[in-house]
Amino acid sequence: MSNICVVGTGYVGLVTGTCFSDLGNEVTCLDIVESKIAGLKRGELPIYEPGLEEMVKRNYDAGRLKFTTSYEDAVSKADFVFIAVGTPQGEDGGADLRYVESAAASIAQNLAGNTIIINKSTVPIGTGDWVAGIIDRSLERNPRSDVSFSVVSNPEFLREGSAINDFQYPDRVVLGSTDRAAAEKVAELYAPVKTSIIITDLRTAEMIKYASNAILATRISFINEIAHICDALGADVKVVAQGMGYDKRIGSQFLQAGVGYGGSCFPKDVKALAHMAEVANCHPQLLLAVMDINTDARRFFVQKIERTMGSVSGRTIAVWGLAFKPNTDDMREAPSLDIISALVRKGAHVKTFDPVAMRVAKPLLPAAVEYCDDPYGAVVGADALVLLTEWNEFKGLDFERVRDSMEHQYFFDGRNLYDPEEMTKLGFKYRAIGRPTH
Repeated sequence: MSNICVVGTGYVGLVTGTCFSDLGNEVTCLDIVESKIAGLKRGELPIYEPGLEEMVKRNYDAGRLKFTTSYEDAVSKADFVFIAVGTPQGEDGGADLRYVESAAASIAQNLAGNTIIINKSTVPIGTGDWVAGIIDRSLERNPRSDVSFSVVSNPEFLREGSAINDFQYPDRVVLGSTDRAAAEKVAELYAPVKTSIIITDLRTAEMIKYASNAILATRISFINEIAHICDALGADVKVVAQGMGYDKRIGSQFLQAGVGYGGSCFPKDVKALAHMAEVANCHPQLLLAVMDINTDARRFFVQKIERTMGSVSGRTIAVWGLAFKPNTDDMREAPSLDIISALVRKGAHVKTFDPVAMRVAKPLLPAAVEYCDDPYGAVVGADALVLLTEWNEFKGLDFERVRDSMEHQYFFDGRNLYDPEEMTKLGFKYRAIGRPTH
């Protein structure tokens, strides 16, 4: 088995390192944030991901998974070094590569022997060549005859909330490099997961990641625009999407209307791809429209609430769900941030509950927001209930109890989780996204 170093202990790095250790490799996860590494050694994870805590503990106890802040310790003995640091959105809309640059420079200073460096972070097209240049220049300044390296692009396709399953049963593994032999060695690391492996050049591999996220975000914005039209014309977007999905050319994936996409990938990557296109003198018309529609989905939902209630000023509104999707505590670009902030600005008192994301959400939301211990507590005395994240535990609640706890029974379903007819029969003034009112 191989000796692997993973730089970065966020969603991608920690899941990647842990899953490779679970395959029997010796893995060292490296992070320059000492508190994160100290916490990981105590079994405290910096993120929430189903099943990850147990897997980390099992492999850490077995000695296959280690944590360090030392590049010297982790890189010098590694056959493979994965760069899995953050690439946040920069001020110009492009990806901020400062963490990638810092990681590449530190890796270069600590290389020993023949090492394959793998870009796992989502990076702009051309970053693989750029990383190779950083390392080349470092080695030119400090020549070492025993050191050689290759750079491979290996974009990640892990979905938060199901990241372990996505690693173990991926749709494909994409590898790009100017060194075919290096790419094939990385392919051998993935041999146990038994999936299709695409080996191509660096820039094509990098583009596959952006293009994949862009088409998924486009499907979400498409169905949200159709939902807005359904609202105006009296059609049911859920049935429309079902009818579309039976067509094998279309399929049903990512055709669930709601309040828009969020998270660490889609917003940042669509904007970064549009930025790259504009820099290259292309006109990314579709990508710009996708982003506009996503912003509109949140604004339209707030307008629906106001239009139905007359005004939210002085009203108490319960919100179920804060994370951008279920099974994660990730609040990056979560629709709840915009929607709750808008409601508070308009004079509403917001009470909220989320199974895991409240700790992360609290510093990001207005100070006036009230956090509750369970979904039932959030609705006590509420004039309206708003669902923003479709957690499974919200599906089977006692809705008679919910209804009776509320002052007024307005119910705004931002994820089309419930059946309009059933909610109406229960006595709610139920409104969903692109679905007729019963």
